[in-house]
Amino acid sequence: MKAIISDIHGNLEALESVLADIRQKGISEIYCLGDIVGYGPNPRECIDLVMQNCKLALLGNHDQGALFDPEGFNQGAERAIFWTRDQLEKGDPRGNERRWEYLGELPRVERDGEFLFVHGSARNPLNEYVFPEDIYNQRKMERIFGLVAKYCFQGHTHVPGVFTETLKFFRPEDIDFRYQLGPEKLLINVGSVGQPRNGDSRSSYVVVGDGNVHFQRVPYDIETTRAKIYAVPELDNFLGDRLLDGR
Repeated sequence: MKAIISDIHGNLEALESVLADIRQKGISEIYCLGDIVGYGPNPRECIDLVMQNCKLALLGNHDQGALFDPEGFNQGAERAIFWTRDQLEKGDPRGNERRWEYLGELPRVERDGEFLFVHGSARNPLNEYVFPEDIYNQRKMERIFGLVAKYCFQGHTHVPGVFTETLKFFRPEDIDFRYQLGPEKLLINVGSVGQPRNGDSRSSYVVVGDGNVHFQRVPYDIETTRAKIYAVPELDNFLGDRLLDGR
């Protein structure tokens, strides 16, 4: 059994709730598909928990933005990245050195048998979004599926679901939160731990086992995270407000 998480975005309350849920299920093998930081108020604590609990972690575009100059971000996301970088440069020299080293060594792609793990897509692991409506972009999807041997797990859009090679998209609600792994190629978006954008405010992640992908939803203390964001002038209030609606 594997638990696959993604897009934590500095949301400590969400990450702690998801890790508790994973432990309750007796799962010890955890994969993180990137964006540990960005947007949220607890970047250091979230990096520490990923280091302690995840067998594998990948580099996300917000993690790279903290390491280098952010590119292609909107103003709010850019302000959050610069604030995150500041948090990783002061207050805890020894811990921050370890965190920088960890982020700097994260791979962009990982393969484990028939599983491919990326943050964005198989074609552009760091930055390419694959949205549900892309099933109508046949050329894009064919090119991405052409790079996938069997199953590709990804995040980045914060919208969970399953893309099939026949260009269908299934939301977790459409499939009773479970999809059987068979002979067809699949792209599986695991959703977001720290900033869901599918209209459900609960954290999202997946469990892979018994030949199936199981989509999980976990409630967490949103108001505490929201209050922390409000308390940081460099973090736009919108970043807290959007958590209430899962947008």
